[in-house]
Amino acid sequence: MGKDFYEAFVLARQVFECASDALGLDLARLCFGDDGRLDLTEFAQPAILTTEVSMLRSIESEFGVKVHAWGGHSLGEYTALVASGTVGLEAAVRVVRQRGRLMQRAVGVGLGGMMAVIGDSIDREKLTGCLEGLRVELANDNAVGQVVMSGLGEHLLQAKDRIQKDRSVGAHRMVPLDVSAPFHSALMKPIEGPFREVLQENMSGIRDHSATHVTCNVSGGVHEGDGPSILDRLVEQVSSTVRWRDNMKVLAGRCSTMLEVGPRRPLRGFFKSMGVAAHAVTSLRSARRVLSQEAMA
Repeated sequence: MGKDFYEAFVLARQVFECASDALGLDLARLCFGDDGRLDLTEFAQPAILTTEVSMLRSIESEFGVKVHAWGGHSLGEYTALVASGTVGLEAAVRVVRQRGRLMQRAVGVGLGGMMAVIGDSIDREKLTGCLEGLRVELANDNAVGQVVMSGLGEHLLQAKDRIQKDRSVGAHRMVPLDVSAPFHSALMKPIEGPFREVLQENMSGIRDHSATHVTCNVSGGVHEGDGPSILDRLVEQVSSTVRWRDNMKVLAGRCSTMLEVGPRRPLRGFFKSMGVAAHAVTSLRSARRVLSQEAMA
């Protein structure tokens, strides 16, 4: 999780130190050691956000990368808001830690889950029909050939059975995701009030025009440039569908080159599915390869 950047660049270390001070938690030790707390979303969310920001700040400085628009999927939306300068790093890591804690508490451990539905082209209308009467919803609209369902575990199995029987949905396979809760579903609704309080405590008064260059998961477009609307959308995001397909279209319309930065590369394939090439930087080695003048020409 960004250890090579941390060891190579002062700027990366400064990001980790800033985030650690904000949380009273040694994030470098958490990320680079064998720490079981990374399996808990309360700790994983600030760790991932910090890693991504440290990597991005380093490549901006060391490789001269100029960003014209930012986007992130679910938790990544917070990274995008920090990267754009809309939200401060300290505020963001405090918020996402509480976000993870609240999400985990919303549904008992083992009661909910998420499942990817994969095919050449998924018929959203037919798939939604298969979910009728079940506590299962479309959580992520990732690509033409992939959506993710979220809900109660037993109901997910019923949904899987219905979808397998209805070939018109266009699903070739379904894959359970390794997550600790049914994120982006109505089961998260009870935490919206407490989470709004967390946001207001840490992110009140945001007014930055740069937000209009950051994609919004809830709307599918970009954020409006005022604080209250940003907070409203972030509250909605915990229980709403991530409209990532629409977000990718916005990014592709504003940028000639797509760059995915983080310890893994889950989004590159989604861009590829819509005919848009995206480069992935997951390590310092890949940064040097991808961001060389020859590669980016």
